Amino acid sequence: MSNPVHSPDAASWSFAEDYIAPSPDVAEARDEATVNTITPISTGVAATLKMLTRAIDAKAVVEVGTLMGASGLTFLEGMGPDGILTSIDVEADNQIPARALFARGGFTSSRFRLISGSPIEIMPKLRDGAYDIVFINGDKLEYVEYVAGALRLLRHGGLLVVNDVLWHNHVADPDDESDEAIIIREALEAITGSESYTQAMLPVGNGMLVAVKD
Repeated sequence: MSNPVHSPDAASWSFAEDYIAPSPDVAEARDEATVNTITPISTGVAATLKMLTRAIDAKAVVEVGTLMGASGLTFLEGMGPDGILTSIDVEADNQIPARALFARGGFTSSRFRLISGSPIEIMPKLRDGAYDIVFINGDKLEYVEYVAGALRLLRHGGLLVVNDVLWHNHVADPDDESDEAIIIREALEAITGSESYTQAMLPVGNGMLVAVKD
């Protein structure tokens, strides 16, 4: 007789989310974002991003949404010494503390490119098939465009990682017609409808979709 499946309770979710602590530098970047009323990536998301980066030995990462540098630092820590981060943010002010935190973490300017401007305009200027990971964590209302742009940028075997796909429990509610929920659903449907990816949704942070480009 099989044992019934019990969904994790709040204590188990919290235990899992905080199981791997971020590095002091990433923790500082998360604090910097919080002080500036920006929601940082969660500790669970940071651990997952670092693990994925190491798992595929990523050397070139694009992130949409610098957001004070917590995710960027995570990628830099996960990559080897020849890894390069390209980070795009529409708000240049979000990249000022990120640059300082990257330097304080021992990463020279040759290891990262911080590009301020609209990701929708910048992503088409990046090289085709040149990236191991594309991490989407910017404006939720532009997720469909980011997902469309990511396919061209990724090499075969590269990872598309989309953050906040559960968006405070709104996306899973079919009756929720808020703008963010609708757009995120459309972005997820575009990935699912594509024949280019093998994917899984992970319940870390506010939900994370990870898709491998076939």
